[in-house]
Amino acid sequence: MIRKVRVGGALLGGGTIAVQSMTTVKTSDVDRCVAQIVSLQDAGCEIARVAVADEADALALREVTARTRIPVVADVHFSARLAVLAVENGAHKLRINPGNIGDEREIARVADCLKAHHIPVRVGSNTGSIEKEHLKKYGRSAQALVESALANVAVLERCGVEDIVVSVKASDVPLTVQAYTLLRSRCDYPLHLGVTEAGTKETGVIKSSVGIGALLLAGIGETIRVSLSADPVEEVYAGHAILRACGLEKDYVEVVACPTCGRCRYDCIGLAARVQERVRGVRKKLKVAVMGCVVNGPGEARGCDLGIAGGEEYCVIMQKGREDERIAKQDAERVFFERLGELIG
Repeated sequence: MIRKVRVGGALLGGGTIAVQSMTTVKTSDVDRCVAQIVSLQDAGCEIARVAVADEADALALREVTARTRIPVVADVHFSARLAVLAVENGAHKLRINPGNIGDEREIARVADCLKAHHIPVRVGSNTGSIEKEHLKKYGRSAQALVESALANVAVLERCGVEDIVVSVKASDVPLTVQAYTLLRSRCDYPLHLGVTEAGTKETGVIKSSVGIGALLLAGIGETIRVSLSADPVEEVYAGHAILRACGLEKDYVEVVACPTCGRCRYDCIGLAARVQERVRGVRKKLKVAVMGCVVNGPGEARGCDLGIAGGEEYCVIMQKGREDERIAKQDAERVFFERLGELIG
């Protein structure tokens, strides 16, 4: 049984997968930080992480959390004082590595603050932070990542901290999957999944989809972050897309679209892109088909709530409860969006 950890209003280990992201602006630049978190929450982000690099960042958390709806995680390194200050100023969760926070007394100070404020903490390792003793013993491996993460967990456990989330990230996808699989067999804490330093939007989404998706399909993971060198809103969109592809998120509009071929006689690809953009963020279980021609199009589209298939001079629009409509090609997109608007409201 996976332990449950509450992060503000989000529950990790409760059967759903929370999508996270991280801001890219200075936390003490409160207006910009808040604006970015609002954009993230509007895109469907459920937990936002911010960097706390100095006292101004820690103090800014009080206003940032007051002006945003989703839980805010303070990412703190190399300073127990800043970790404590972040919690005291409203952070809903702390992200630290005990090994770089300070000596045992400093770690105990942070632990006491976490317990006093009933705040959870995420600890873990990635391929850039494995301690030398683990690298020497296991090399750059899943075993080294897991031993490093659990060593950090043990430090907090000795201080009486129980609300812990763990991560073991690598930029190498197979290594990431191996490490999380091993970690799941070794602990019952909620796991924060991610492929670290995954890269730009194009390559990062692919690497994250393969790594995070493989783990989710194996029943591993309670929260995810898609790490992209891009607008963090894209991380949120990608995270939800992964959950949907894995069958773990149902409340959305699924768009199925034909890759097209030489038989296509209308702008199927362009229409599919415009439909996808129109339904982005709609929380309603629907299936919409944008098909290229009449070979497979009508059959595919009839299984959907709404569908369109192209022809030489006209398009066929199919909708449950409505007879197929033959619409002149020049009017088809307008009519299709009218029908779509009726469905999604």
